Amino acid sequence: MSPRRNRPVRRDSGSRSGHGTGGPPEPVDQERVRRGVAAVQSWSDGDWMVRSVPGPAATKTYRCPGCVQEIRPGVPHLVAWPADGRGDLTDRRHWHQGCWRAREQRRPAIERSRSAPRHG
Repeated sequence: MSPRRNRPVRRDSGSRSGHGTGGPPEPVDQERVRRGVAAVQSWSDGDWMVRSVPGPAATKTYRCPGCVQEIRPGVPHLVAWPADGRGDLTDRRHWHQGCWRAREQRRPAIERSRSAPRHG
């Protein structure tokens, strides 16, 4: 038996594979890939636009409002802001992914100075 002969794949619109229009593929928007794609999430306190930030795109240090810890550069996290337009860009908050998911079960964080008492 002779080996199977592979036939070249046709790239025109009449190809049997059904892959596109025969032209070059659309270019990838690198800025959109870097920023991530926002999606609306509904929570008890309203609708939120939420966008994932991949590690390589995280270039600054932020403070997570859920745990009040730093989100260091290179750490994947997410950005959330009100979806109903009740605010501006200053209303965006950077969250650890786990903190965002658990935020309805968590008490509000209290920031204390190092010399503050730990009770009450």
